[in-house]
Amino acid sequence: MILGLDIGRHTIKIVSIEKTKEGFKILDAASRIVPDVNSAFDPEKIDQPMWIMAIKELMRLQGINPKRVKNIVTGIGGVHASVKQITTLDMPTEELHSSMTLEARKHIPMDGTDAVIDFEIFGPNAREVDKIDVGLVACTKGILSKHLDLLKECGFKPGIVDVEPIALTNSFSHAKDMPDDGLVVMLDIGAVSSGLVVWGHQQQYFTRDIQIGGHEFVKAIMEKKDLSYIDAQDLLQKDGLSALLKQASDDNGNDNAIGLAERTVFDNLVEDIRRSLRFYAKTTGQSFFLKILLSGGVAETPGLVDFIQSKLNVDTAVFNPLESLSGIDELETANPSQYSIAMGLAIRGGLS
Repeated sequence: MILGLDIGRHTIKIVSIEKTKEGFKILDAASRIVPDVNSAFDPEKIDQPMWIMAIKELMRLQGINPKRVKNIVTGIGGVHASVKQITTLDMPTEELHSSMTLEARKHIPMDGTDAVIDFEIFGPNAREVDKIDVGLVACTKGILSKHLDLLKECGFKPGIVDVEPIALTNSFSHAKDMPDDGLVVMLDIGAVSSGLVVWGHQQQYFTRDIQIGGHEFVKAIMEKKDLSYIDAQDLLQKDGLSALLKQASDDNGNDNAIGLAERTVFDNLVEDIRRSLRFYAKTTGQSFFLKILLSGGVAETPGLVDFIQSKLNVDTAVFNPLESLSGIDELETANPSQYSIAMGLAIRGGLS
């Protein structure tokens, strides 16, 4: 069994798979929220003991003994890791490693500990004969140590530690074929932030962390409707964007346009996506964005796909990372898009 474990701020997700002659078969996909089910989610109050409790409970419910898991892959994401494609002079591997360490310090905030880096040479740069394109992945030793300590506290023997943007692209690459032309945009909407990834065949790989997530959606409805967090969360799941955008009548029967003439959190999210795509187009000269694929716990929010598609004029859909897997018909899996990163992590373990 290969276990992909996605440790989110709000929800823990797992995907377990096994290798077959044809590829991979899915064994299980499950999730558990970190905060108490009847409590308002406060990202500032989520700490390591709460993650440990949630992970242990999920393992218990799924009948998984952490001490017996021999192949586990986890991920680090958000502001804690950096994934960059850079162009540098072609040089010996030892010199390249030193150069990448300096590059890592430019891209990620240091916490007083050294950088932990990995890189892959993509090949010669298409424009400059003496340079190469390199994929750089980095985090700090402090962040990695905390991550490994968390896994050990849960009873796991830590295995491969990946980064979430790479897991997201691995998930896509397994489920779908990359088009020969054009660019794919993936947006994994988490609880407090959203990970944007843009890439294509022989095109620049780009990631960005957008500081808007499902928590901001719920807070916006709370404020607009004067509801509790739990009630606003339920309304988001039921009515989606219309909870902020539709018209409602007051006690006198007069229509009040709610959100139609004012900027909403959904507009802010779209504007951040737009700025990111403009930056990509400006720096690479490539702007043929084929599709935007949404994943994450709130990807299926009613109205979100249509809203993003209409605002950006790019075909938009919810990504299902499990659709092409053998064994999926034997599972009852709600909201499969939330397993995109966990699936990509498991795939990484299967390819190692």
